[in-house]
Amino acid sequence: MKSKKLIGDVKAVPFLLPFFVVYAWFTVYPMLKGLQMSLYQWTLIRQMDYIGFANYSAMFKDRQFWEALWNTTLFVLLSTPGMVVLALVLALFANMRTRFRTFLRSSFFLPSILSVSVISFLAIFMLQPYTGFVNSLLHLMGSKAEPFWLADRNLAWVSIIGVTLWWTVGFNMILYLASLQEIPDYLYEAGTIDGATDGQLFWNVTLPLLAPITRVILLLQIIASYKVFSQIWLITRGGPGTKTRPIIQYIYETGFKNNDLGYAATMSYALFVILLVLSFIQLKLRPKEEV
Repeated sequence: MKSKKLIGDVKAVPFLLPFFVVYAWFTVYPMLKGLQMSLYQWTLIRQMDYIGFANYSAMFKDRQFWEALWNTTLFVLLSTPGMVVLALVLALFANMRTRFRTFLRSSFFLPSILSVSVISFLAIFMLQPYTGFVNSLLHLMGSKAEPFWLADRNLAWVSIIGVTLWWTVGFNMILYLASLQEIPDYLYEAGTIDGATDGQLFWNVTLPLLAPITRVILLLQIIASYKVFSQIWLITRGGPGTKTRPIIQYIYETGFKNNDLGYAATMSYALFVILLVLSFIQLKLRPKEEV
């Protein structure tokens, strides 16, 4: 029996080998190369001297690194709860048995297929002072204020979070919608026969059964939010000043504008460790029956 299993494993090797080679070349090798670069003074032109852990020591003393890391963490804290709650609300609407169900599903998911350059252009156009759609709407509603959405730190964060929610919440909505459709109808029927209200059915049937997908969405969302870069780069360039600059943008500027790939690789590994620890904590907190 064991020999048959061994023969089966050996036969699978030729089929797995091409994927393993590609994975090792494009994923494992760059990771190891990045670790090597973090130990050197390394520029875009050539490899310089070995400096050991000097880049790591400099990183802990770098105020700009801590500011960028805090900006990224703030983005995670502000966007993740909304990304989970809003996705659930939209999924509940999209799961309703109405004639508008197809329209609701399409309209909720449609922004997700737009490119980041398109949604960034739309955001800049709509948030312009004096002529932008948002300020014009506020004026029609009686407001006399003229907010500069991208020039004020707090308003810039509101703008970035709002645009990100509108752009990406559709993917999480689809995950919730698929899970909602997996809940058996007889659970709701049994609850209704027992006299449960719609609210009681939601809190005691729907939410507990959505807990596994909620944990998956939470993990994916935190990882994705810590890697935020493109929409902030295109909408505010990290401004005003560096008040919305995320860690990925600082890594990019350090590596390709300041010509210091070694230090950029060091900060990349710091971010890698943070994501690894957060993922590990979330996986350890999962109930045993889901493992």
